[in-house]
Amino acid sequence: MAFSERVDRLKSSLIREILAAAQRPEVMSFAGGLPAEPMLPKVDWAPMPASLGQYGMSEGEPALREAIAAEARAIGVSCSASQVLIVSGSQQTLDLASKLFIDRGTEVLLEAPTYLAALQAFQLFGAECLAVAQEADGPSLAALRQRLEQHKPAFAYLIPTFQNPSAVRYSEEKRDAVAALLDEFGVTLIEDEPYRELVFDDGRARPIVSRLHKASWIYTGTVSKTLLPGLRVGYLIATSDLFPYLLRLKQSADLHTNRIGQWQALQWLGSEQYRAHLSELRSFYRLRRDAMQAALAEHFSDLADWLVPQGGLFFWLQLKQSIDTRTLLDSALAQDVVFMPGEPFFVDPEQNLGYLRLNFSHVAPERLDEGIRRLAGVIREALLVEAA
Repeated sequence: MAFSERVDRLKSSLIREILAAAQRPEVMSFAGGLPAEPMLPKVDWAPMPASLGQYGMSEGEPALREAIAAEARAIGVSCSASQVLIVSGSQQTLDLASKLFIDRGTEVLLEAPTYLAALQAFQLFGAECLAVAQEADGPSLAALRQRLEQHKPAFAYLIPTFQNPSAVRYSEEKRDAVAALLDEFGVTLIEDEPYRELVFDDGRARPIVSRLHKASWIYTGTVSKTLLPGLRVGYLIATSDLFPYLLRLKQSADLHTNRIGQWQALQWLGSEQYRAHLSELRSFYRLRRDAMQAALAEHFSDLADWLVPQGGLFFWLQLKQSIDTRTLLDSALAQDVVFMPGEPFFVDPEQNLGYLRLNFSHVAPERLDEGIRRLAGVIREALLVEAA
């Protein structure tokens, strides 16, 4: 059967495969990025108008677009509701942007490491991905300038707030500097902020798009990490030169995002109920973050280096002795533990061995220490075998 040449670049999701293998209740999973089920809010569907069962506008429900624009303006993004497009999860933003910008061989600029699903989406459309190394407070500015001087990427895809997988939060200085470079070279920014509200300290920072003066931009977010991922409701906000094309691509993809999920999201956004839920959510995840930090300090201090995340859902570990962590999955599963190897998050995985991403949202604190102890044992055993 004749398929498109893109199918040859289609990759299965390693995360989904790992999660599928970890369905046994005794397995302690540090692999996924799913919100904790105990924190999924109880929702009321009774007041929903029956008319929402009808087709809707491709742009999204007007009231929800207004609410999202207001939330964006509150954090410094100058925009109107006419620039807001409701999408089927922010993952759809990546698909629409890929269709808009990428032909085979198109250069795009990414952090190293970067969000795995974004990397896969861009590569599916034939992108040549240019990586810029992450530092503790954001990308290497020297490396970023060098990339921009030597290449002409169609866009830069960045996750400045609790980046997945590294949990890095860009400093104010890095945000200003990145914006200045993108303006200088006229490179479009796609800024992805799914974890912005999952913050454990008092730090807040304006999005990079709010600091741009010349470059075009797309800002994207979701309710999946704070409300219900099953709603499949996200949004993008785009400059006026990009929005009409993104809207047409949305129309051709699925007509519109489901109206029932949009209605439920609107019941929460901007409400006192939502603010109270976010406060409870942050406290819940902060406790689990602290529990994982304590377990890592106990069992991994001689094995790896890491930074304590100030938000998001992940720890990012670099082993002190490099080993391909993908080779550890079967041994870990035999110990009823699963994790996400770090290598696939890089454009060039074979050149970046020895990283792990650990999610702290799922495993209960009373089981977490045992899970981390078992995972450390798997790594110690592998290092002994390699050294023999």
